[in-house]
Amino acid sequence: MRITWFGHACFKLLSDSGVSVITDPFDENVGYDLPGEKADIVTVSHQHYDHNFIEAVKGTPEIISEAGDFHVNNIRIKGVRSFHDDEGGRKRGFNIIYIIEMDGIRVCHCGDLGHSLTREQVDEIGRVDVLLIPVGGTYTVDADAAAEIVGKISPSVVIPMHFKTDRINFPIDGADKFLQIMGEGTKMNTNTLEVTEQVIQGKGTRIIVLDYKK
Repeated sequence: MRITWFGHACFKLLSDSGVSVITDPFDENVGYDLPGEKADIVTVSHQHYDHNFIEAVKGTPEIISEAGDFHVNNIRIKGVRSFHDDEGGRKRGFNIIYIIEMDGIRVCHCGDLGHSLTREQVDEIGRVDVLLIPVGGTYTVDADAAAEIVGKISPSVVIPMHFKTDRINFPIDGADKFLQIMGEGTKMNTNTLEVTEQVIQGKGTRIIVLDYKK
């Protein structure tokens, strides 16, 4: 599997057989370049402009924007209901966490998760090989809460998302605070990570920060 980060919470997951999933596509107001990529499936965690601009995706993808179990093109996707804030959705509404199973690898995309996870949510999510988690705070969990969630899920790989870069003016933190709390991390000079069994079978949890630039 290949994971490519386009910025914010937008990733492309590409299976070995060529099936692709794009998560949370954004519109031009966010600041990053629009993906302009073709996909078979698009997941939308919630209906905000920086996460639901499906028009940015080429082709005729299957759109998944709710909780439940889905099976599209041999890709299994589970949507787990959560909240965009720590007040039960009263401030910003609902959020869907997606677990995408591809090539035997389970990727969890947290969307704009705004709270820590309950034991029931952790159990519903299940095993996670690669965790895509917001760390910037303000609109999502911050670095401390993200680190707590990592401890609850114990993934093999963590890829931070939804953090401050030089391309966006959102009032959120960068990734460095999260890296400091976690005590480790690797900043890549690429926006792409090849995820193999060797990558996910190592001991402990690896923190990998991708670069949105191609």
